[in-house]
Amino acid sequence: MTFRSFRATSVLLPIALLLVAMTSLQSGASLAKGLFPLVGAEGTTALRLGFAALILCLFMRPWRARLTLRSCRSLLAYGLTLGCMNLLFYKSLNSIPLGVAVALEFTGPLALALLSSRRLLDFIWVALAIFGLWLLMPSHQSESPLDPVGMALALAAGLCWALYIVFGKKAGAEHGSYTVVLGTLIAALLILPVGVWHAGSSLFSLQLLPLAVAVALMSSALPYSLEMIALTRLPVRTFSTLMSMEPAIAALSALLILNEQLTTTQWLAVGAIILASAGASATIKPHGNPTENPAS
Repeated sequence: MTFRSFRATSVLLPIALLLVAMTSLQSGASLAKGLFPLVGAEGTTALRLGFAALILCLFMRPWRARLTLRSCRSLLAYGLTLGCMNLLFYKSLNSIPLGVAVALEFTGPLALALLSSRRLLDFIWVALAIFGLWLLMPSHQSESPLDPVGMALALAAGLCWALYIVFGKKAGAEHGSYTVVLGTLIAALLILPVGVWHAGSSLFSLQLLPLAVAVALMSSALPYSLEMIALTRLPVRTFSTLMSMEPAIAALSALLILNEQLTTTQWLAVGAIILASAGASATIKPHGNPTENPAS
């Protein structure tokens, strides 16, 4: 292998892994929507977080982490926002398309990134995001109006995503590689009672087991692992910019798996939010990893 081909491989491989991770994540979200008629969004969230926590515990062994009462505060906040983000996102999928929900959710970390910037260029990204939201408003979507409640839930999930980044940064500094597994475990313990209350004994049906495990693997274990490999081999700015493609990948996954078709205006709105997110990632100094999505 020549130096040039080796260098090309070292660049293209992490990009390919990241694309696979995003495709797996959004395909998992599409499969999860298939569980809604059986256990609802609440039960699906509980299953996804529960099995994800079990898988992560199996490999990460969180019992080795050193916990103190003080350090658990940030970890509890991190797990709480993770659980709420997943629940709100899945609830939004009850009434709006997956691609639109992911685009709306992206406004959370986008707003967090823009809050730290004061340059004139960055107001372009603000304007693009607002334009995308304006296109999605029911009054401007006569051909296929979106449910305002579903939109509000997706935006609330985006707010939780922004808080997840803030609390995750602090928890990560205290717990290192154990942060994700401990946070997921806390989220699962918090959401499981909600899932049981909503779905009852249906949540423990053995018939759901294969699909629930597939959702947990595709939405958590596999994409998180691939994303971490890609992140160690790509600049954070490049990683974040590429992750901005996720709403489009979500829309395509929903089209292929769920036959969810977006209107022209909705595609334009999703595109505007993608451009705003990509532009912000490319021009604003990254804070942590604002576009790693543990919800969809």
